[in-house]
Amino acid sequence: MNSDIIQLLPDSVANQIAAGEVIQRPASVIKELVENSVDAGATVINVLVVDAGRTSIQVIDDGKGMSETDARLAFERHATSKIRSADDLFALSTMGFRGEALASIAAVAQIELKTRTAADDIGTSLSVSGSRIVGQEPVLCPKGSNFLVQNIFFNVPARRKFLKSNSTELNNILAAFERIALVNPQISFTFHSNGTELFNLKACGIRQRIVDIFGKKINHDLLPVNVSTTVCNISGFVGKPESARKKGAHQYFFVNGRYMKHPYFHKAVMSSFERLLPVGEQVPYFLYFDVPPQDIDVNIHPTKTEIKFENEQTIWQILSASVKEAVGKFNDVPAIDFDTEGRPDIPVFDTTRTGGISAPKVSYNAQYNPFKDTPRQPAVPDNWESLYPEAFQQKEEISQPELFGVDAEAEHASPMIEDKSPEHYQYKGKYIMTAVKSGLMIIDQHRAHVRILYDSYIRQMQSRTGSTQKILFPEMVQFAMSDAVILDKILPEMTTLGFDIVSLGGGSYAVNGLPAGLDGVNVTTLVKDIVTEASENGVSLGEEINHSLALGLARNASIPYGQVLSGAEMEELVNELFVCSNVNYTPDGKTILAILSQPDIEQMLG
Repeated sequence: MNSDIIQLLPDSVANQIAAGEVIQRPASVIKELVENSVDAGATVINVLVVDAGRTSIQVIDDGKGMSETDARLAFERHATSKIRSADDLFALSTMGFRGEALASIAAVAQIELKTRTAADDIGTSLSVSGSRIVGQEPVLCPKGSNFLVQNIFFNVPARRKFLKSNSTELNNILAAFERIALVNPQISFTFHSNGTELFNLKACGIRQRIVDIFGKKINHDLLPVNVSTTVCNISGFVGKPESARKKGAHQYFFVNGRYMKHPYFHKAVMSSFERLLPVGEQVPYFLYFDVPPQDIDVNIHPTKTEIKFENEQTIWQILSASVKEAVGKFNDVPAIDFDTEGRPDIPVFDTTRTGGISAPKVSYNAQYNPFKDTPRQPAVPDNWESLYPEAFQQKEEISQPELFGVDAEAEHASPMIEDKSPEHYQYKGKYIMTAVKSGLMIIDQHRAHVRILYDSYIRQMQSRTGSTQKILFPEMVQFAMSDAVILDKILPEMTTLGFDIVSLGGGSYAVNGLPAGLDGVNVTTLVKDIVTEASENGVSLGEEINHSLALGLARNASIPYGQVLSGAEMEELVNELFVCSNVNYTPDGKTILAILSQPDIEQMLG
């Protein structure tokens, strides 16, 4: 009996394990293939996806192409044109270098490659399925490479099952595409989804590329950043303070042409806006670092989005100073200098020269009463209340107006509401405090209203009863294509709630109406926050869409902290809270109320 239990993995299994690290979803395929095209010196790259990459992904470029031998070798593990020795790992300036990408894609999909170099008259057509080359033949094709990736995860059903909805996957694909397009403005890109052109980006400068991707409005929000030091060069743009948003700000770091996530550097940027922004708000930024390759390590993460810097603290200081300088120049206002010579001599007021000045006198009729009889209108009778006896008899029976736009269902009220005091106290514009049988109840007014509105919107969507209030002057809202995909997905549910939004094409939308009762809200911020909420929470199932939409709308329409409430408004808010489906927590799990018990109060006071 053989006691050996350790075996070498077959290549097919090893490739699938590598694919699990590198190829997580269709967006990963786009990233790897387009980065290869960039490295190949392409000037035009065309990306075409069908069914958000489930059916097919095609990347066509006019780069240097591959010979017949290179085309076969490219699909082998650890095959790369970037590294000859271990020392090369520390001087990398290109994208893919591990030699895992094509092998990983081939392990979980079916690939057709057509490629030709400028030196060859005939190109090579290669078919690969599940890591096996199933066909090869000469073919007439343009210079460059044409990759067609079909049926991703066809041989890994579990991975395919865990893919999100098409809109979510397309959103991820567009995010990956945008990152590469932002850092390569010298390359022309097109992007088609199911035959529809979503992007047609011409070669241009960095600022124009940002505008082409995110819309013309962002052009007015950008402040240039530019600094050169011996440690690194930093260029790009940060947003003006007034462009700040609570969610969904476009924030990008790039180092040596590669997108990266870096929370430490993010803090450096945001600290530069200290005291210029409300707490929790974010500004957009597009910052490009040029660092000597030997000073960074990009090999610490499979997708290479996390990068280690040798001089992190120094770069933090440089980044912070350069952003502060950009914001400082924008806020610089010319001052009047009173210390210059030859200043004008302002004479002192002299009463002796004017003979004395007295204040003007105002005359008025102290007996005038606008409610007394005049030639134009008869006087209001002194006993005018007697003209409306029915109204004053029913005065006590009329309930408070629906201050918050939600119908209270008193018969479902919690028993706790019967024990509460009719008088409430508002503390610091944030908490409502009221006495209950067990002690002192403290309610977060904003969170309570979020819960009330959320339940109301969910009921409206289930019964499809939302009413629309037309806007006098329709608002134009511009979205990046990745966000527009999400908006198109949730638009039917938004219409049910009462939104009237029409697509104008190219990521532009006209908002013609809002749900009734949303007076005074910022329309652009409201719609963008709802889309961001839906994007973060995912939009795969109908119930999830409803939850995300109702929560985003409730947060925007609810009472803000600091709003002073009258006694009647506090009573109405508390009553409506206690008929909600969950009085203790908001839909996203935050605590709404707490009770300071009577024994605890007595213990505190000794």
